Amino acid sequence: MSLSTMARYDDSRIEPLDGSAIVIGGSMAGLCAAQVLKDAFEDVVLIERDTLSDEPTIRDGAPQTSQPHALLEAGRATLEDLFPEFSADVLNAGGLELNMTRDIAWYDRGGVVAEAATPLSALYASRPLFEHIARQRVRNEPNIHVRDGCHFITYTHDPSADRITGVRFRDEQGSETTIEATLTVDASGRASKTPAWLAEHGYPKPAVDRVNIDVTYGTVCVSRPPDVQRGVLIAPEPDRPRGAAMLPIEGDRWQILLQGLHGERVPTEKERFIEWATQLPIDEIPAQLRTQQWLTEIRRYPFPASVRHNYHELRDFPAGLVVTGDAVASFNPIYGQGMSVAALDALALHHALSAGVSGIGPRVFDQIAPVVHEAWRTAVTNDFIFEETTGPQPFATDLLNKYTTRLVTKAHDDGQLTEAFLRVFRLEQPATSLLSPRILWRTLRPS
Repeated sequence: MSLSTMARYDDSRIEPLDGSAIVIGGSMAGLCAAQVLKDAFEDVVLIERDTLSDEPTIRDGAPQTSQPHALLEAGRATLEDLFPEFSADVLNAGGLELNMTRDIAWYDRGGVVAEAATPLSALYASRPLFEHIARQRVRNEPNIHVRDGCHFITYTHDPSADRITGVRFRDEQGSETTIEATLTVDASGRASKTPAWLAEHGYPKPAVDRVNIDVTYGTVCVSRPPDVQRGVLIAPEPDRPRGAAMLPIEGDRWQILLQGLHGERVPTEKERFIEWATQLPIDEIPAQLRTQQWLTEIRRYPFPASVRHNYHELRDFPAGLVVTGDAVASFNPIYGQGMSVAALDALALHHALSAGVSGIGPRVFDQIAPVVHEAWRTAVTNDFIFEETTGPQPFATDLLNKYTTRLVTKAHDDGQLTEAFLRVFRLEQPATSLLSPRILWRTLRPS
């Protein structure tokens, strides 16, 4: 499933429901979930473990917020529905809207792809800015109450009704509080406690797919001349398990990320960081690292594996509970899918609410499964271009990678292939669209 096949957000379709709702986690997944829950419940409480700033700042509990971010079209369109004028707010705060292949040098499979036949844009800003704008909107909703500095402890449970009845959490002073709710949404990310809780209380745990990629990222912010908006993306390749991104963000800055896979470790010392970048096939990144002012220290972030919990396979699941975002599936961050999948998951929750709370968990999981599948297949299949990658391979992975390699290589000189590839990457179209007769012919015809 892709953005093109999903129904849009429409708050008029939701009838008010009895009781209240709780969201665990204040990342983009939690913020989007709270925004759709407000349409159905009189009160929504969002619990976040970090102490939240009134400014766009990196959260300690989410180290990936220091990395460069682009908002893919599926996420941008959905966030625009959930938070009207979201894109305008990003741009007014200094974010940029750039053509993904004219303004960004996209290096993949040995060359830079041609400019897409149709202009394809994306929003570029820091992750803290994207979250800040969504969080301000949520905080302005009169029936959403954000409680930060609170650590989720466990769910409260009524075994006789087979239902989650709320949560227990600890605040910054160490006091424990229990809140009851009709519906609880776990948007707590990769550290979700739900699988362990299910096992402890006699429910089956979801089967887990784990694809080990052993990635480390190092990110630094440097100054950017105000009139320069160019960016660079360099995909890692089997004979060069190093990649990079240099993306313009608000505040006349570039965020520069270096990526190493399967034993390649990005250094955290400045001169070695620059030297590491000189071994990349485009020299703009080390040039800017040498000439521009460094505004931050290097932040290193390990990402050992992409992980997917197959909640859609469960049918014995407690009532009153839904899991969403990275707590369901988290992908190699280099593909930039996280915010978009979180927004699409919230859209699925919105549509599920139209049928009430009864059976909502499995109903949501069934709806988000195709979204997760598309993002998972795109990211994981490409990660298997490396022999060292281990884990369950999607169907026909080797064949698809050979085909995609040929397609992207041809896209160095073919803007129509660039466009087709990017529409899948942006989660606008399913991966099967790359097998349409027109794209097949352009890919497989002799050079």
